[in-house]
Amino acid sequence: MKQVTILLSAAFLSAFSAGGAAQAAPSAARPNLLVIHTDEHSFRTLGCYRLLLPKELAFVWGEGVTVETPHIDSLARRGALCDRFYTASPVCTPSRASFVTGRYPQNTGAPNNDLPMSDEMVTFAEALRRHGYATGYAGKWHLDGKAKPGWSPARKFGFEDNRFMFNRGHWKLLEDASDGPRVKGRNTKGEESYDVTGADEKSFTTDFLADRTVAFLRAHKDGPFCFMLSIPDPHGPNTVRPPYDTQFATLAFKHPSSAGDNGKMENMSRYFGMVKCIDDNVGKILDGLRETGLLERTVIVFTADHGDMCGERGLVNKGVPYEASARLPFILTYPGRVKPGTLIHEALSTVDFKPTVLGLLGLPPDKRDEGRDASALFLTGQAPSGWKDVVFSRNSAGSWLMAVSSRHKFIVSRNADPCLYDLDRDPAEQLNLFAEPSSREIVRGLARALAEYVVRYKEPFAEQPLLRADLAWSAEGVGLYVSPVRVPVRAKKDGKRGAAAEEEEWAGSSLESGAMHVESMGP
Repeated sequence: MKQVTILLSAAFLSAFSAGGAAQAAPSAARPNLLVIHTDEHSFRTLGCYRLLLPKELAFVWGEGVTVETPHIDSLARRGALCDRFYTASPVCTPSRASFVTGRYPQNTGAPNNDLPMSDEMVTFAEALRRHGYATGYAGKWHLDGKAKPGWSPARKFGFEDNRFMFNRGHWKLLEDASDGPRVKGRNTKGEESYDVTGADEKSFTTDFLADRTVAFLRAHKDGPFCFMLSIPDPHGPNTVRPPYDTQFATLAFKHPSSAGDNGKMENMSRYFGMVKCIDDNVGKILDGLRETGLLERTVIVFTADHGDMCGERGLVNKGVPYEASARLPFILTYPGRVKPGTLIHEALSTVDFKPTVLGLLGLPPDKRDEGRDASALFLTGQAPSGWKDVVFSRNSAGSWLMAVSSRHKFIVSRNADPCLYDLDRDPAEQLNLFAEPSSREIVRGLARALAEYVVRYKEPFAEQPLLRADLAWSAEGVGLYVSPVRVPVRAKKDGKRGAAAEEEEWAGSSLESGAMHVESMGP
């Protein structure tokens, strides 16, 4: 894999403008850690990912219909980009829980939205705090139950300065009051709302949180520090401040070809606007790091909790196992240690983040972690001994389980026959190879890995009869697969943006149809 990584990296670097030259080695001081985390972010909107996609997926909303992200792209030039990074569950709370704890969602106390993470969880921030790091957090948390907005939760989980942490909501206007931060947007009743009226470069949430991030970096420039910025965009509602609200209004957005003649698609011009605002604020943060001399001494991570279908297959939001929903952007820079332009193709997951970052920083592992330390991939381009190229994901309502390698994706569902996709030859996931005789050993290998995960990490959804039967046959069955009798289930939908509906089901009898319910645009 090292040779492949180097070859891909050379092509990757050549696709960017000058600026990807090797950086100076960091000082002898312990490196800082900055995590920039977005919400419901399609990796297809980032230029550095678009370069790696076939034309039909790079321009999924129409040829030339793009948003440029030079600042995020610069991180990919300076460090490593993972092109097979998946969430352990494509919904906000369980994905975030797995990311900060290194444990699978079902073992964090927060396997679904609006559930409070268990007190005994040890986050990567707590691990760094115990080793002398100043820690902080700004933005959406979504791991403290139903509190909304829920400023500065009492349970800090290692993020000592959490003044600008709020539990949930996709607020568009924030302000600093005498008694602390608060939501500025109000409805006609004077209640907190997602109103964006009057937002500017100081009060719009993305800008407000980025400014607090820069302030923290400046205050702790003598380091070491660990800070996480959690931007609630580009999650809906798809609204953004001027000039981003009209910047992409003239683009000729088309429904993705996978949607056919029907299907949903949110206002993509304002989704692009939110992404552009995020990128500009990443640039502001990078400027702050340069001005303070911290850029070469800081590990920077850019990622998200899950994706957004953005009209692909006629769907919006998340909750399904398709790439646009379950696959994430993940970029990491570590000057002097991670080679600029590195492309990592091995399958990785949110559950791998904590053990990997501890490994990168030279800190002892946490034996309670369930993810893998992938630091060797970033530092050397080679997987450690015994590495298994497979990760796992789950639907938060139990509709499906998934195993993904760097090439293949295997899914079992209670409302659809199993699926196998070849992500190299069929990146749009149009052709189900599960029943092909030539795919039998691939199915068997991924199914056995999934079955091992089920036992080792106490996956309760595998006890459902249809999931259990399909997984057992996929792992050990012989002869022709016979589909069991299934009763398609449609989840109830209240039709409201921001509703807390969490039930997600396959709406059709086959994944190939793409007829799936996606959870509402919840908290």
